[in-house]
Amino acid sequence: MYEALVRRDSSFEGLFVVGVKTTGIFCRPTCPARKPRPDNVEYFSSVQGALAAGYRPCLRCRPLEPAGAAPVWLRDLLAAVDADPGGRWSDADLRARGLDPARVRRWFRREHGMTFHGYRRARRLGAALGQIRQGAPLTDTAYAAGYESESGFRDAFARLFGTAPGRARRVTQVTVNRLTTPLGPMVAAATERALLLLEFSDRRMLERQIARLRSLVGARFAPGDGEILARTQAQLDEYFAGARTAFDIPLEVPGSAFQRAVWDELRRIPYGETRSYAEQAAAIGRPDAVRAVARANGDNRIAILIPCHRVVGSDGRLTGYGGHLWRKRALLDREVTAARAR
Repeated sequence: MYEALVRRDSSFEGLFVVGVKTTGIFCRPTCPARKPRPDNVEYFSSVQGALAAGYRPCLRCRPLEPAGAAPVWLRDLLAAVDADPGGRWSDADLRARGLDPARVRRWFRREHGMTFHGYRRARRLGAALGQIRQGAPLTDTAYAAGYESESGFRDAFARLFGTAPGRARRVTQVTVNRLTTPLGPMVAAATERALLLLEFSDRRMLERQIARLRSLVGARFAPGDGEILARTQAQLDEYFAGARTAFDIPLEVPGSAFQRAVWDELRRIPYGETRSYAEQAAAIGRPDAVRAVARANGDNRIAILIPCHRVVGSDGRLTGYGGHLWRKRALLDREVTAARAR
């Protein structure tokens, strides 16, 4: 754990916090503050344990906030963008708010894979796609999105969505956003009706999952928010607080009949319990398809809500989790602890 603290290893987020005896402060493993000596620290498996031992939360890494949450210095700007997605922001506007444009750009590249201006543009065009699909005229939509000409709007729209605005009424609009959890940020994607994707942002082959989903539903993705994403965040918060054992978010899970049978069976595994791959295969009437079941579990695009983390090897060992095995262990430990407390 001390090595993880020195390296600021983000894979240990959610597994422990560290109390510094000389300052009385506790931190995340990724805290950028100067590292104390090994004999001046002690470790806790939860924030509650550190608070109960008399430590105060660090003001730099803010361990009381969910991992992956936007930093305090950026929140006013994000709120302003949410309030007016079509607004224009120059580097001078950022400086007027006391923000360094380069710092803002680095954060958005790291967390969203695009610059701040690219993020704003995608938000505007995502809102425009929704208006077009509801029948709004193209000219009105272009000007409402902040474009001075319809031709400029058409070009930008086609670059982002791969289709002309006039054809967009037949396109499935999917809104993408980051959700926060104690185990790190997650990427969520939803239509107006259902959740399509929920994965940890560092999941192996996440890009391939998104590309496959885009092909299956004929969707165009754009950053934004909505009722389904807000409900998902709220229910995840309750789950990690130990107050929720089941979810009622509507899901859309395109796949083969076999895959859907496997995913349906995953949702039947009780909270705080586990099943082996062999038991799961037998439960769907395919006892000879253990490997195929394991592959279908790996193709699950909705983590936690479709609980593939509850499937283990026949000998009880943890195997095969795209969100990394340490998270699988953390999820199971939380569920078992909360189930025993009920």
